[in-house]
Amino acid sequence: MARRRQLYEGKAKILFEGPEPGTLVQYFKDDATAFNAKKKGTITGKGVLNNRISEYLMTRLAEIGIPTHFIRRLNMREQLIREVEIIPLEVVVRNVAAGSLSQRLGITEGQRLPRSIIEYYYKNDALNDPMVAEEHITCFGWASTQDLDDIVALTLRVNDFLTGLFLGVGITLVDFKLEFGRLWENEEMRIVLADEISPDNCRLWDAKTGEKMDKDRFRRDLGKVEEGYQEVARRLGILPEAGPRDMTGPEVMQ
Repeated sequence: MARRRQLYEGKAKILFEGPEPGTLVQYFKDDATAFNAKKKGTITGKGVLNNRISEYLMTRLAEIGIPTHFIRRLNMREQLIREVEIIPLEVVVRNVAAGSLSQRLGITEGQRLPRSIIEYYYKNDALNDPMVAEEHITCFGWASTQDLDDIVALTLRVNDFLTGLFLGVGITLVDFKLEFGRLWENEEMRIVLADEISPDNCRLWDAKTGEKMDKDRFRRDLGKVEEGYQEVARRLGILPEAGPRDMTGPEVMQ
């Protein structure tokens, strides 16, 4: 594997310098974390599956005009992406009550919401990613009012499209997290979808049985975590062409 400089390592991915200016290589790990990294583990083959799932969903979103940082998949665990200035917000869309929403408001998990809800969380691990309002976001300069307008418009389109796509393969899109970045091209800036879309940051339930096929299987010790991710990939028609242990890891230049 070509030697390249590591720029950043997160809970689930590593970023390396890309082959050309303005690009990065995003490597998907098998590491799994929950509850702000208080629970840690490994899901064998997760990186391979998430790479393929995210590639597929980003590509489909680009087809309907959603701008993304994704360029192309390089191999089983890596993809080439555009370098963007990440906005320090997690944008969470909720279609069905689950997780922290159910806990905070005492709503029965599985209850469909009257309408989709968008929530914002400040990306800061030391603070446990606290929920914030638009007033906080604009006051502290994390994003402008125009940025938020663009983010909301894109988020609603992504939700509409993914809800239908997943329902078509028998999966309910319960909720999911998006991240966005600023892409600079000459003097022009536009907001684009960044990070990934996978069972790591989506709650995906079987539409008939309600069986979970996402990271909740890891969070809640439900077992068969790998099988849940594999089932999502299988239904989308994108199971990887090689086994989950095809790559041991990237080679890093210090």
